[in-house]
Parts: sequence; C-alpha cells; structure tokens
Amino acid sequence: MPIVAQSTETTDWVSRFADEVIEESERRAPGKPVVVASGLSPSGPIHLGNLREVMTPHLVADEIRRRGYEVRHLISWDDYDRYRKVPKGIAGVDEDTFKEHIGKPLTSVPAPEGSAYPNWAEHFKAAMIASLAELGVEFDGISQTAQYTSGAYREQILHAMKHRGDIDAVLAQYRTKPKPATKKQQQKPVDEAELEAEEGSGAASEDDGSSGAAGYFPYKPYCGQCGKDFTTVTAYDDDSTEMTYTCTACGFSETVRLSEFNRGKLVWKVDWPMRWAYEGVIFEPSGVDHSSPGSSYQVGGQIVGIFGGKQPIGPMYAFVGISGMAKMSSSRGGVPTPADALQIMEPQLLRWLYARRRPNQSFKIAFDQEIQRLYDEWDKLAGKVADGSALPGDVAAYTRAVGTAAGELPKTPRPLPYRTLASVADITAGHQDQALRILSDLDPANPLSSLDEARPRYDKAEAWINTHVPADQRTIVRDEPDVELLKSLDEPSQQSIRLLLDGLEDHWSLDGLTHLVYGVPKVQAGFSADATPKELPPEIKTAQRSFFALLYHLLVGRDTGPRLPTLLLAVGQDRVRALLGE
Repeated sequence: MPIVAQSTETTDWVSRFADEVIEESERRAPGKPVVVASGLSPSGPIHLGNLREVMTPHLVADEIRRRGYEVRHLISWDDYDRYRKVPKGIAGVDEDTFKEHIGKPLTSVPAPEGSAYPNWAEHFKAAMIASLAELGVEFDGISQTAQYTSGAYREQILHAMKHRGDIDAVLAQYRTKPKPATKKQQQKPVDEAELEAEEGSGAASEDDGSSGAAGYFPYKPYCGQCGKDFTTVTAYDDDSTEMTYTCTACGFSETVRLSEFNRGKLVWKVDWPMRWAYEGVIFEPSGVDHSSPGSSYQVGGQIVGIFGGKQPIGPMYAFVGISGMAKMSSSRGGVPTPADALQIMEPQLLRWLYARRRPNQSFKIAFDQEIQRLYDEWDKLAGKVADGSALPGDVAAYTRAVGTAAGELPKTPRPLPYRTLASVADITAGHQDQALRILSDLDPANPLSSLDEARPRYDKAEAWINTHVPADQRTIVRDEPDVELLKSLDEPSQQSIRLLLDGLEDHWSLDGLTHLVYGVPKVQAGFSADATPKELPPEIKTAQRSFFALLYHLLVGRDTGPRLPTLLLAVGQDRVRALLGE
C-alpha cells in the first residue's frame, strides 16, 4: 500500500505522529508491519504515569490502523529485571520476608500472599492487562523472562560481549569520576546504580556493567546458587564463550559457556537498544527522566548502531499528576493505578484525558471532586460533537476516546450527569430501588425503566462516593424536622419556604426543581422567576446562596450538600414537606 501522509496543518498530535511513523517505517522496513513499542516493569503496582508509556503509542498505532496499515504494538514486560526493593503498603507483603528476594528476577519472587498468580511479576501484570483490555488497547505482550531464558537473545548477547569495548567507549563519555569504592558500593547491583544515575544527576555510572581487572562486561548473570544478581564477571573468552563469574552475596563461583547459558541479561543501557534493533521498533516514547545527559535513551541512541539498528522516533512525555491522591487507599502502595481510575470513571473518559493533551503536556487525573467537573466537560464536548459545533482537534480527541479502529467501546445507554448520579448514590446509600425512583423523576417524560440504562456510569459514580468521599462529607438526610430552626425563621425566610413548597408538585423534575429553587429568591425580590442573571442586581445571588444554605440545614443539617434539585428528588415530596415544616 502506498504511503499517503495526511496534511498536518489541521490535524491533531496523534495524526501528526502517525504521518511521521508511516513515513519512517516505509523508509526503514517497506512492506512490513509498523512496529511501535512500550516497556513496563511489573516491579509493583503499574500506575497512571506508566499508562502514558502505553497510551501514547497506542493512540498513534490505532490511527495508523484506521488508515488501513498493519501495526504491531509491542509491550515489553521487563519481568526479568531484578527485584530492587520491597514496595511499601502492598497487601500480603511482609517486608522482612520479601527483602530476602532482593536481587532475584521479578518472576522468581513469590506473589503477595493470597494472590492467584504464580509470581510477583505475573501478579502485577494481571491488573494492568485487565485495565488495558477495558481501555481497548490492542498489543502484543513480550515477557523478557521468556526471551532471555529461552535463548532468544543469545546472538545479541554474544555480539554485545564481543563488542564490549565499543559499548564501554560510549558509556565512558558520560561517566563521572568514580568515588572511592567501599565494600558495600562494590556489591551494588548494576540496575540499581543505573536507576540512581538516571533519577539523580543523569550521569552514567561506573556500574553500567561489570568492570574490574578483567575489563568491562555488559552482561549480568543471575547466580546459580542463590539466584541473585550480586555477581561480577571475572573472565570471558570470545572464542569459546567461556565466562567465569562470582557472587558476592553467597560466595558461589562457576564457569559456563555463554553460548549455552540463559540465566542472565544485558544491563539496561545495552538491553533497551538491543531490543530496538531486534524488534525493528519505529516509534517508542520515553519519559522526561530519560532526557538527561547519560540517560538510557540518549546512550541507547549510540549503542543501537552496534546492533545494526536505529533509534526509534518518539516524544518525551511529561508526568501525569493526581488530584485527590491523599485519599487513595494505602493497600495499593498509595500509587493510583489504571484499575483505580477505571473503578470510578468510564474508559472513554480516561482515554480522553490522554488523547487530548500532547505528550509533552502534563495533566492531572482526578480522584476528588474535580472528577465531577471533568465529566461535565466531557458531556459538554459530546453534545458539541453531536451537533457539529466542536472544533476539529476536539472532535479528533473525542473520536479516539470513544473507540478504536476495531469499533466503539461499550458505553452507557443513558449517560446522565455524573454529579447527579454521585449525589443519588450518596443519598440512597446502596438502595437501588430508591436510586431508580429518583433517576426516573429526572425526566418524567422519558423515565428510566432500569438502572442498567445508566450503567456503567452509575456504578462508577457510586464507587467514587464509596471510596473517595470522606465520611464527614457524605449526605445524611434528617430523620425529623429541625423544630428549633423552623421556629426561629423570620418572615422572609418563612415566605421563601412557602414559595418552594407551593411549587413542588408542579416542578417535580430535575429541570423543574432547578427552575424553582433558583426562582424563589427572584420572586421574593419582585422579579420574574425566568429573569436572567443580566436582568438581576448582584444581591440576588447573595439571596440565593442564603436560601440554599437554609434548605441544606433543614434537610441535611449542613451548609452545603448535593445539588438541591437532586437532593429534593432523592428525599421525595412527602419527606421534603415534613422536614420543611408543612
């Protein structure tokens, strides 16, 4: 199929990258599937920041598929990486017990107690795989444990060892002057040192492989006795591939033929570019933490040529923030995951948050009250798309959010306002028959016949209320009227209550009650209930706020609460009249 690039003048960021990737793929590998890639480490909960590593190439790959091209989106599970440390706050994980596994491959560490999965890596991969399925992300998963232990990379490993001098020369450009080594520093495993280098100064570390009297080696074996990577290669023969290593953790030493040995891996700064060449990756984004001098992405761009490949094109992506994180459960380590987000929001909304911002733009995912505003914005956009008034870029982001090249994602048949559903779930406290009664009153001319019409959005809103709204902010309707408060009301306050009660029956719908509660202060001031804000003096807003506060006190004993129209519908006419003193 000939390459026809779209015009970039009116397209969104996804289309622009798709143009570039198609062009680059045709130049490097004409006639072959386009390869995009992501890498994830199942060292613990895979969080919403990691999701950008997947969503960026997914959106680009999906656009390319929409144009009729074959695409492979690879997700490399870095499950053969070492277990660096015991994460805090993981259910079923005793720190003293699990720290004994530090240094082993993630697939050799037991899963948290009570898990249905065979090891640590599979436990954390499973949750991410389920979330990606819900998000409509199509991918080919590659286990690095399977690749290394099967010998798939044997030629690449032997090639790296043969060209270790060339690799060392690249790394040497970024090494800082080594500090005097202590026994503890000499035992520090390579991957941890690399991670510290990239998270800290960004300079390459002397631990980018085994360096010692025998020279530099870009390969790290796992010990044949303790299974850990506290190892140092002490000798290697290129012709026979005989390799000798020692383990500082248990004292074990052995000599093996690397051409037959599958219990080890290339160090990260060599492993990543090796995979670019091996898989023929055209597009792969990387985090901003990889942009510093000596980072794995920059170094990899030079090392990949040693393996006969080219560095992928792709943007640096910015961090993803969280609002309301303080309320997150510590049972997941305090790091919100895609599964946490999908518990309280539909997949379309989560996809939209990643699609509407360019990769280099940071954004926040809301777990607090902000989620209601995001849903309002999303529903407003849906309306604009439906009536044709949305801007082209917004239409593109919306289209990418609601479906993929394979079709639309499952959606809520009647997408009622999220804040309304949350209020109803809050007030009814799990009583679904009451929830259906209230939601049916929202639009009496077209009532819900079943809560299923409002699902899954209703379930997401209910989960948000139950898991992210503090108990002191939940709504509890009074059992009995506040007699003392009712007795203390002055004449204007009594009149406002009377006007509301007189209009309840004729306005018993969401729109009707909205008109009524906002209209009472207008009528009391001598204006029409239909008067617009431009036609009213500023003091009307003050009168409305005072009236709303009075109703909240009489109904729920607080200054604020759910939107009053929703609250009134939830309480029901008879109970409203009783609580307001009729």
